[in-house]
Amino acid sequence: MGLQSVLERAVRDGDLTLKLPGGGELRLGDGTGPRLVARITSAGWAARIAARPGLGVGEAYMDGGLVLEEGTIAQFIDLIGANAKFATRKRGGFRRWLRQTLREANDRVASRKNVAHHYDLSYDLYRRFLDEDMQYSCAYFERPDMTLEEAQLAKKRHIAAKLALEPGQSVVEIGCGWGGLALTLVEEAGVEVDAITLSVEQLKVAQARAEAKGLAHKARFSLTDYRDLKGTYDRVLSVAMFEAVGRPHFQEYFDGVARLMKDDGVGLIHAIGRPEPGVTNAWIDKYIFPGGYSPALSEVLPAIERAGLIVTDVEVLRLHYAETIRHWRERFEAVRSDIAQLYDERFCRMFEFYLGIAEQSFRARRQFIWQIQVAKRVDVLPITRDYIKDGERAMAKPAKRVA
Repeated sequence: MGLQSVLERAVRDGDLTLKLPGGGELRLGDGTGPRLVARITSAGWAARIAARPGLGVGEAYMDGGLVLEEGTIAQFIDLIGANAKFATRKRGGFRRWLRQTLREANDRVASRKNVAHHYDLSYDLYRRFLDEDMQYSCAYFERPDMTLEEAQLAKKRHIAAKLALEPGQSVVEIGCGWGGLALTLVEEAGVEVDAITLSVEQLKVAQARAEAKGLAHKARFSLTDYRDLKGTYDRVLSVAMFEAVGRPHFQEYFDGVARLMKDDGVGLIHAIGRPEPGVTNAWIDKYIFPGGYSPALSEVLPAIERAGLIVTDVEVLRLHYAETIRHWRERFEAVRSDIAQLYDERFCRMFEFYLGIAEQSFRARRQFIWQIQVAKRVDVLPITRDYIKDGERAMAKPAKRVA
């Protein structure tokens, strides 16, 4: 099928003029929305986009094969998302699913390699568009007018409240980023945290932050695979890490959560979800999160049940991540020239395409965040959810310094 046929079937809403190699033009959409004009620079790029649009469009934008002459990349991505409902399911869906699942077979070697691909990028990059605490996961917007910093603090307190923490308890955090959540739990809840990561760069920053605060004896960070953790804990926590586990390892992961949890313990898993099983976007899998997969709840719950865990609470955060990424994207755009000096123009185009399609997927294509609370006993938490709000209010009061 040629490019014209592909695009006429796929783009029915919006106003897109596409300039083709050789001088031709395609007028696509119904004329609504902002006017966009894009140019495909060669017949080779036209063929690649037609053959594999899910991969080819992003690659063309990165490498100059697709040039926007009118409009922004954010508007172009919004147009793609608005027309996603017209996409037809390709034949060979099982083969595509099988190939994707095999790529998710994240053993210890593959896991470290895949994590390094994204999270071992320069700290100087991430600090330019994240909040001050370096939270690289969905914020929690209790009010629409919250700043990013306020919403990320609200996220940490929301998670802490769900864990029903008490001073002196032991917590293991599977996937700790740059350490901000672990340090907040130590400072505000008075717990001790063993936090792990597979990112060498994140580990350096997290350890340095703990040392600077005088909390290295209570917030302990290490380069450890979740499968190698030992001991038992009062609380088991994982935020924005489960997407890197992969379907072949779901059972191993939740068996590990159960093994690490004391009989009267509580766990909380926070991850990106989808409304039904599927496959990871080819461009995201190749350039951003290799081996990653955001699961449907129907794929996760059986593994939890087989691990002997009880689901004690489920919450779905719908548009919170869209708003989070909007803040990241706007901050990235504001310092784009600085980031181009750190990397190059191609990297900037790649990253802004990533942020754009990520925001759009949460805003219009039904991706969401789920938080699943688990336990081994039904009586370890209050029987209503009031304790969550009470916990958030208590942490919002001036905190005592933890020594």
